[in-house]
Amino acid sequence: MDLRRAEEILGSFSNQCVLVVGDMMLDEYIWGRVSRISPEAPVIVVDADRQTCVPGGAANVVNNVCALGARASVVGVIGVDAAGQTLREALALQGAVVDGLAEDETRPTTRKTRIIAHSQQVVRVDHESRNMVGDAVGELLRKAVMKLAESATAILLSDYRKGVLTGALMAECAAVARKRGIPITGNLKPEALGEFGSLTVVTLNLLEASQASGLRHLHERSEFQAAGEMLLTKTGAEHVLITQGSEGLTLFHRADKANPTHIPAHPVEVYDVAGAGDTVISTLTLALAASASMAEAAMLANVAAAEAVKKVGVATVSTQEILSGMRAAK
Repeated sequence: MDLRRAEEILGSFSNQCVLVVGDMMLDEYIWGRVSRISPEAPVIVVDADRQTCVPGGAANVVNNVCALGARASVVGVIGVDAAGQTLREALALQGAVVDGLAEDETRPTTRKTRIIAHSQQVVRVDHESRNMVGDAVGELLRKAVMKLAESATAILLSDYRKGVLTGALMAECAAVARKRGIPITGNLKPEALGEFGSLTVVTLNLLEASQASGLRHLHERSEFQAAGEMLLTKTGAEHVLITQGSEGLTLFHRADKANPTHIPAHPVEVYDVAGAGDTVISTLTLALAASASMAEAAMLANVAAAEAVKKVGVATVSTQEILSGMRAAK
């Protein structure tokens, strides 16, 4: 793809609105120092200096969509607690429409608390429920999807197995996308894969593809090909995109299973791969909404991921950074 075509697609991102449906989380960080051992037990004592909170999980996908210049609306679940209010406010601050956040009195807002001492993570504490949401909350989510999809140009499913993306809700999202003629993408965990009405594309990393296909040696070409074909059948998707880190991306097509499209990774100095999958699915979805071909969308997602891993921590990228990455690779 030449730069002019990339500029055309990326320039259309500001006209797009992605409906993100999935497991919204709050990532909390407690930063401190260690100078002693506790007299109560043989554990270190962290003297806390500061605390920060950022959107995580599907909420980080929302961050990525907004950072790319598009609009986002969200459908997910929060608890009736301070963490839920913090998450709602953080997403609204990014410009996202948060009307689709349903409050559930029976579960906490998913919150992952990481304690960092001298730049080293000491421990992580998870506050969450992994049970599927109840019928009443599920109905609220369904109604929110129906309403917010009216102004969406794409639907993105972001699954972390925290109970929001039930089979029924995914099928509903797929039906709505089909009816409106808009792309629907899914970054789904292996346990969530199934035929939900033919998603446009499902993305998985190499480990997830191995788990979902039951094939262990995906470094072998024959098994990798078999896994891709198997996942097309299992998901019912039109395309399956497998990310392979330094090996790039491979796109399998339902219409031509025997001939996948491989896109080599951009050679960059990698600092942190955290959150790169969210960057891939966000860029891919927006490009498809902007009428890019599947191959063009995957190419842009590949460049976006390369720009993201150059940064320390969970990071977002801009359309200008994607263009700069393309120019640098020429």
